[in-house]
Amino acid sequence: MNDAGCVSFLQWALPRMGMRWKGFRRVRRQVCRRVRRRVAELGLEGSERYAQYLEDHPEEWSYLESLCRVTISRFRRDRRLWDVLVDEVLPAMAEKEANSAGGSSGCVPLRAWSAGCASGEEPYTLALLWHLHLRARFPDTELRILATDTDPAVLERARRARYPASALRELEPEWWDRCFEPVEDEEGEESFMLREEVREGVEFRRQDVRRDLPAGPFHLIFCRNLLFTYYDEPTQAAVLDRLITVMLPGAALLLGRHEGLPPGPWPLEERSPGSGIFRLRTDEGGDRPTGSPGPGT
Repeated sequence: MNDAGCVSFLQWALPRMGMRWKGFRRVRRQVCRRVRRRVAELGLEGSERYAQYLEDHPEEWSYLESLCRVTISRFRRDRRLWDVLVDEVLPAMAEKEANSAGGSSGCVPLRAWSAGCASGEEPYTLALLWHLHLRARFPDTELRILATDTDPAVLERARRARYPASALRELEPEWWDRCFEPVEDEEGEESFMLREEVREGVEFRRQDVRRDLPAGPFHLIFCRNLLFTYYDEPTQAAVLDRLITVMLPGAALLLGRHEGLPPGPWPLEERSPGSGIFRLRTDEGGDRPTGSPGPGT
């Protein structure tokens, strides 16, 4: 299967899985390598035979879908978003929740969800920046992070919290010493383990954002470089409709730098053009999202 044949195959197969070719153009070589390997394992010749195999063996579609999962991640990816989040968004949320608590005893929770967390760089970046910049400023606020993904293998890597130096390249050098511990594997290769005190409050769970949602409600939802890149607009709209139901009034939805919302009247407004940070608008009473469906709908 040459490159042209693989492209043609993906353009045929992706829409049948609720995905879109546009999102895979830049990463097609990675996906095509996996597809070629699978075709060889099955003893087939070419994309047409594999397409027929999928028609004859419907269970193969779920395996093909797993081959199309693309993981490109590192700590503090899209630095501008993280800077705005730590300098402006999170402090404003923490202050609002503290004021709402009215000085009551106990920790005030801030709840965040990282959907499609892969091997954990995104939720751990949030935990790391809170640990370094905001925890001392808001000692009575507890950041709780839920991170979900469909792939048990990447979730296991996330729980181990060990990363190559390349995954840390966007972090300040002094943060490496403060938040990571150098370790060596059996082959003597060095990696870096995130310290236990930074990992506190991060929970990993296997879940598919298209089919199931955590209970919420959340102050922050990260859905970056996943749903709004690789899936078609009907899938995006259906999931976004449900994401809104687990967002608190004034909560933020964070998208990737090159992503946008699907067409439709959504009760979300972007903080600034190209920021990727969308705030959930509230109605005049401020009790629930404007235009969002109620629970169970």
